[in-house]
Amino acid sequence: MAQWEKLRQLESVYLTQVDELYDGEAFPMDVRHYLAHWIEGQDWDRAARDHDVAMVLFQVLLENLDIQHSRFVQGGESFLLQHNIRRFKHSFQRYQEEPYNLASIIQWFLAKEKEILQNAELAEQVQLMQVQQNPMETDSQRNIERKMADLKNKVQCMEHTVKCMEEQQDEFDFKYQTHNMEGTTNEAEKTEQMKVLQALLNRLDASRKSMLSGIGVLLDGAEELLCVLVREELVQWQRRQQKACIGAPDSTCLDQLEKWFTTEAECLFQVRKFLKKLEELMGKVTYEHDPVKKQKPALQKRVDSLLTSLLKSAFVVETQPSMPQGKGPLVLRTNVQFSVKTRFLVKFPELNHAMKVNVSMDREAPLVKGYRRFNVLGTNSKALNMAESMSGGMVADFRHLVKIWVGSRLHSLSLSVTEELHIINFFTEFLLHDVSVSLETSSLPVVIISNSSQQQSAWASILWFNMLCLEPKNLLFFANCPVAMWPQLGEMLSWQFLSSTTRGLESNQLDMIAHKLFGKQQNYDACKISWTKFSKENVPNTNFTFWVWFDGILLMVKSHLENLWKDGSIMGFVSKGKEKTLLKKKQRGTFLLRFSESIRDGGITFSWVDYSPTGEPDVRSVQPFTKVDLGQIPFHEIIRNFQILEEENVPENPLLFLYPDTPKVEAFGKYYTEKSGGDNTRGILYLITLEAKSPMYSDIVEGEDSGPMNPRYGLGEEPSTFPPSDLSGDPLPPELPLSPDPMFSVAMPDEDLIPTIQEFLNDPNMYECVDFLSDDTSFPEGALPGLPFTAPLQPCE
Repeated sequence: MAQWEKLRQLESVYLTQVDELYDGEAFPMDVRHYLAHWIEGQDWDRAARDHDVAMVLFQVLLENLDIQHSRFVQGGESFLLQHNIRRFKHSFQRYQEEPYNLASIIQWFLAKEKEILQNAELAEQVQLMQVQQNPMETDSQRNIERKMADLKNKVQCMEHTVKCMEEQQDEFDFKYQTHNMEGTTNEAEKTEQMKVLQALLNRLDASRKSMLSGIGVLLDGAEELLCVLVREELVQWQRRQQKACIGAPDSTCLDQLEKWFTTEAECLFQVRKFLKKLEELMGKVTYEHDPVKKQKPALQKRVDSLLTSLLKSAFVVETQPSMPQGKGPLVLRTNVQFSVKTRFLVKFPELNHAMKVNVSMDREAPLVKGYRRFNVLGTNSKALNMAESMSGGMVADFRHLVKIWVGSRLHSLSLSVTEELHIINFFTEFLLHDVSVSLETSSLPVVIISNSSQQQSAWASILWFNMLCLEPKNLLFFANCPVAMWPQLGEMLSWQFLSSTTRGLESNQLDMIAHKLFGKQQNYDACKISWTKFSKENVPNTNFTFWVWFDGILLMVKSHLENLWKDGSIMGFVSKGKEKTLLKKKQRGTFLLRFSESIRDGGITFSWVDYSPTGEPDVRSVQPFTKVDLGQIPFHEIIRNFQILEEENVPENPLLFLYPDTPKVEAFGKYYTEKSGGDNTRGILYLITLEAKSPMYSDIVEGEDSGPMNPRYGLGEEPSTFPPSDLSGDPLPPELPLSPDPMFSVAMPDEDLIPTIQEFLNDPNMYECVDFLSDDTSFPEGALPGLPFTAPLQPCE
């Protein structure tokens, strides 16, 4: 089902979010609705980066609007619909010079729609699934519920006690006033009346003492419960939120905390009413040694202190700052809009739209020379309300904040821009029932960048900070950055895949990464890694850091390999040595998919096992495919159509079984397209390769059994001439140059005439007249040992 159709079938609370999303003029909902199928079928991510692609899509968009307008006219639709379509087309004309900006906008809207769908699906799963909680968490929640019920019960009992005491005082007051008005002269009767009044007063005094004592006990329970809520539950939620910001699957729902905070606040306000009632009663009747006079001020001070502490802790940042199209939350960019949501956990209906939240930034910035300062522009004041929360909580959802740099960086601070942390502060005032409390909360530290090229490094800082730091206001964290233990780092790395693809890293994959970082160890739990080694120092024998390599793979998987990764088809993180060990034990044609260790922005390759006539296993590999390659041909089609030319120039696909023993069609068949593969090989290009005794390609990996192999030839050294003079048989014909691109190496008469991949995809019939494997071109056996194989292009229709 199309994404737009799924959105239209959501519950009303999510449809409201869709309405709010399309509330502005950036991208009209009408256009999204009427062109839904076409919009969802385009590669807007590529268009946002490629002016030519963006221009093509821009022109097609305008044409589609014309077509839709014609449909309205022919179908007799309302004049208003016709007018709106013309108006939208006219509005889009402003992107004529920079169509990629429109592509970015459409891409952002589609991403936000996907977030709404994911939230709806997650909520549905939570309702349908029985979540198995940790026994300690269950016991903790049950304990809080028990204490909360006990507190509410004591408040109810106290309310009954107050009414009884008021009746006692009314009885005493009535009889005392009656005694004074009658003014009897009978001493015996007068004495008897005084005894009755004294007994009533003694009972009233006992009731007051009992009530004051009960209030003290009630406050003891409230204080104990407050400590659990503020020092344990809220702190644990804040830590879960920190981890969730960097991909952990932890729940950050505040509904349960809101329920507890609201209940305790209601109880404390009831206690204040009890004390106020006591003061009123004392104003009517008081006496020598009245306990209310002595104990009430201390109790009042105590309840106000508990209530103030509760209210101050109840103001939190529910959704941390984030900007559209960022790598994750807490990475912001100057002069780019971002959003953030605050929430007040004491949910009183009378406070709806009554508390205004104001925003500021760098209020507690370190007094360090060279530290940048920022201001927040845009809508920086908003009222807490119940309309912007799916659960009806008291929230202020800021969606259009913009940062601006107001300071100058003098470069005297040793921290880089992406290590410089900033905090966004929020302020509001609580005023209810004569209680006035100033409230303040702040976001987790954010990293502020000035251009998109800094996003990768900034996200690394956010990961490292939230993985290790338990002091959210430690803005100079990177000035004295702690090391991470491998279990911490491994878990965090797994979260990156889990949050991006819903499938994390397995233990054997993490072991390979640990081996890459620390070398071979019996156990990696005690291994430590510094911030510098994680994100600043280049991996040995490369020109990139560990984080750049890992993040490049993650982006490649998310963009091009997500389904295969979620299926478990990609082993991914496995060393070359381990790969050989696994495949040598398997049947001929068994292959596995692994990530390249030598490509900066992510690469994936496949290796398979073949057997010589003598039964010796021979593991072969292809040169890794990059994101550029996968953007042109889906990886499952590469695997499907991959062929090599062995003896007698007979094309053969050596990939038969996905490791350990899954038939290829069973593993990848559901992804195949109908018009590729099979017998239709017209237009498929091959790099002619004969029998090889060594792997075709090998990543340069430090510490492996074999020495580094040249990625071009698969040999220890690159030949000084081409073709090599010492190879047996006839040399390669000079008119067939070797292409440097392993994906699309083609034997062509003239290098200048080689079309681009895009030209081929646009016109797959362009090769009909070209005979790539003509009979007069022969290649003796053994002429080119070790040349890299290639995957074919999609076949011509």
